[in-house]
Amino acid sequence: MLAPELGNVIWRKSSYSGGGSSGGDCVEVADLPYRTAVRDSKNPCGPALCFSLAAWSGFVSQVKSSQAR
Repeated sequence: MLAPELGNVIWRKSSYSGGGSSGGDCVEVADLPYRTAVRDSKNPCGPALCFSLAAWSGFVSQVKSSQAR
């Protein structure tokens, strides 16, 4: 789905996104009622991936557990 189709959701940038003059590797997420949307902040009108809450939660848990090692 294209990000504009999501309406007026509030996007937030990952705290792990890179900085720098080019904006770095920026990922933004938006919490929706029954899913989570993810997009590239450098292309806000481009595509957004939507994940079920369970799938997103599982992904975040795996990333966190990988960082703890």
